[in-house]
Amino acid sequence: MAPSRISPTPPPNLDRGLTPSQLDTFDADGYLIIPDALTPGTVSALLRETHDLLSNFPLSTHPLTKFSTGESSDHVGDDYFLTSGDKVRFFFEEDAFDSGGTLTKPKERAINKIGHYLHALSPTFRDATLTTSHTAIARDLGFRDPRVLQSMVICKQPEIGGRVPPHQDSTFLYTDPPSAVGLWIALEDATVDNGCLSFAKGSHRRAPVKSRFVRKTDGGGTEFVEVAGSRFPKGLEMEENGKAEEEEEYTLGEVKAGTLVLIHGNLLHKSEKNLSQKGRIIYTFHVIEGENEYDERNWLQPPENGFTRLHQSVNEGL
Repeated sequence: MAPSRISPTPPPNLDRGLTPSQLDTFDADGYLIIPDALTPGTVSALLRETHDLLSNFPLSTHPLTKFSTGESSDHVGDDYFLTSGDKVRFFFEEDAFDSGGTLTKPKERAINKIGHYLHALSPTFRDATLTTSHTAIARDLGFRDPRVLQSMVICKQPEIGGRVPPHQDSTFLYTDPPSAVGLWIALEDATVDNGCLSFAKGSHRRAPVKSRFVRKTDGGGTEFVEVAGSRFPKGLEMEENGKAEEEEEYTLGEVKAGTLVLIHGNLLHKSEKNLSQKGRIIYTFHVIEGENEYDERNWLQPPENGFTRLHQSVNEGL
């Protein structure tokens, strides 16, 4: 793999948005690494909230739903998952169970992710999501009506944190045309040993969104279907004669806690299994363009009041 690339040092106040140099990097590479985007105090508060959530959810009423990346088993698609868009729910690592289905780890060390409505139901995560700086970043990326449609803590647990194969976020959060951008925040250091991200630099310009993750029409779970609409965002300058996905070279993205990584929805990215003794907790949320079509086939459906406006004040009702 190629060595990691750190973007230029951000301005002291992200409330001003992105610098021209940062925008150029994001446009060229499809991702942008911004060190020290969150203060140590905010990172500590988010970690405390994460550990409280992991400690306090009850096992006795949990369906033990596992989150699968689709490599060793089908993607998750049960009711617990499909109705999580306006709730805070807990999804287990596949390798947290033995062959007989018995949990082999303490629950705090067995969860793959917590989602998908932290930005609304947890005041701590809400305050770290609906911020002036994130609104300014979205504005600089060209959003007119940025909507937060999901938020997650991903734990990447020691020894069992699963590998995530190359994927594009717009496959799972499809709008027509595609518009998803991920805001990925390290709450602990992410290294090659504990499964940091890696990126196929520039692939957002040559990799169309060919499939999308949807609810089956018979109501029984989820599936991938071919994209019938636009496969690239509006106005994106595409590369011709692009590489095949299997020919892409990946750049490691090792980062310190407090780092924000912006990820274009068409960008191919992945992470390897965590076989180390150290976890890698991160918080991520995704923004889509509210003016673009988001249909009823998508696995994630909006809450009663619609997806959350990013510029919405934390004092407003959600």
